[in-house]
Amino acid sequence: MARTTPHEPPQTDARPLYWQIASLLLDELHDGTVPPGERLPGERHLARRYGVSRETVRQALEVLRRGGVVATDRRGSHATLPGRPVEDPVSLTFPVGARPADLGAVDRATVTWEAPPPKHAEVLGLAPHRPTLVHRYRSATPDGRSLRTAVTSFSAVALAEVAELGRYRDRADGATPAQLRRAYDWMRRAGLTLHHRDSITQVGGAASVRVTRRVHDQYARPLEITDLVVNAEQDALVYEFTLPAAG
Repeated sequence: MARTTPHEPPQTDARPLYWQIASLLLDELHDGTVPPGERLPGERHLARRYGVSRETVRQALEVLRRGGVVATDRRGSHATLPGRPVEDPVSLTFPVGARPADLGAVDRATVTWEAPPPKHAEVLGLAPHRPTLVHRYRSATPDGRSLRTAVTSFSAVALAEVAELGRYRDRADGATPAQLRRAYDWMRRAGLTLHHRDSITQVGGAASVRVTRRVHDQYARPLEITDLVVNAEQDALVYEFTLPAAG
């Protein structure tokens, strides 16, 4: 299903189109949609979002660069407005069950370009044996009493819409470390509203559980599926949610 354009340039605005696009981007920088220091979506993505050419986007970015609110380097354009980054009121950790870095566990994460598990392919709407980006996470405590392993498969939609994920295809060799802890932030910045469903089942002995997370966007398009297995003598999975006040 085609995505709708979240912002459209005012039809009665007499300014050049690139100035209109620059104004819309500036609004996003001021309201924190793109937090200070964060990279803006790529030119191709912005062109699709606003329904304009990439040349118009380049001209709009040049306006913002001259105004000192955007800087560009070899990795792309990023916001330079002062202030604290806007925090997401509902925090999602990727992959599900990933431990905070300060707990002393030994973590390893890699990506490969391969056919996902059959169940993942079915959920993501991928044809059998069609390759996609597959992320593998392994975390073990120093004493060896807690092991967590997770396998995540991303959909074609996620790779097409989220530039940061798409760029991993060329380095998905299964050996290069690939921590994707900010995957959900990247999805949100690409304009995707995330809906996730987590299910927990017992695996084998009483000390092992499996958590399956499915994530889709506001158009019910699947984005990713993760299977996490926790094998622990004494361990706990903690889910923390923050709901903003009504009003």
